Order: sequence, then C-alpha cells, then structure tokens
Amino acid sequence: MDAELAVLAGTAGTTLVTLLTTEAWQRVSDGITSLWRRAEPERAEAISAELEVTRTDLLAAQAGGDVESGSELGAEWQGRIRRLLVTHPEEAAALRAILDDLRPITPDAPSVTQHATASGHARVYQAGRDQHIDQR
Repeated sequence: MDAELAVLAGTAGTTLVTLLTTEAWQRVSDGITSLWRRAEPERAEAISAELEVTRTDLLAAQAGGDVESGSELGAEWQGRIRRLLVTHPEEAAALRAILDDLRPITPDAPSVTQHATASGHARVYQAGRDQHIDQR
C-alpha cells in the first residue's frame, strides 16, 4: 500500500505545482488545505500559508526563467503529501477525488505509468523524465 500512496503523492505534488500558477490555483490550494483540515486541523493554516509561498516562489521562478524550481517544489509537496497519507491513509480517497476534480483543468502533459518488480539483489531504475545514475 505504501507504493500506491507514493504514486498518489507524486501525482498530487506534480498537479499541485502545475496548477498553482494558473487560474485554478485557489481550487488547488483549497483542496490540499482541506486534507490537512480533516487529518491535522492544527496544521491547516500553516499548509495554506505554505501553498501561498510556493505559488509566489513559482511565479518568481517562471519570471526569472528558472525551470528547475517547479520540479524541486513539486518534490517538496510530494513528500509532504506522502507523509500525510502514510500517517492518515484514510485521506487517500479524498486526495483522489480532489485530483479527479482538477483533471479537466490540468494542462495536457504526457502520462507516465510505471510498474517494476525486483527480487534478490536486483535493482530497478525508473524515471518519468531525466535520470542520472552514478554508481561506482
């Protein structure tokens, strides 16, 4: 179940960052904040404020031509959402509903679905974009 939550959190982090700089940003913010309001109400206002900061950072990065900040901020939110889901797995259905609601306004992006199984001492490397592996 943890791998499923990680995938869900990854999708949520990417969707969140993609939509925070669009006209849908308030819907995204309200949806994500609602997860915390139910699961950890004492943190909901802080999460809302952090979403505002993330939006401001993204807009500034875009204005300055910084293309890496979006990925970095997406990864940060992916981690936050994953940790929330690990602690409160009952919120996974609510997050799926939020993402389904936002799907019609998500800009067209390639969809990546990956599945892998490793056993023994095998390693699996998967990437939806660039991947750099430096093993020595």
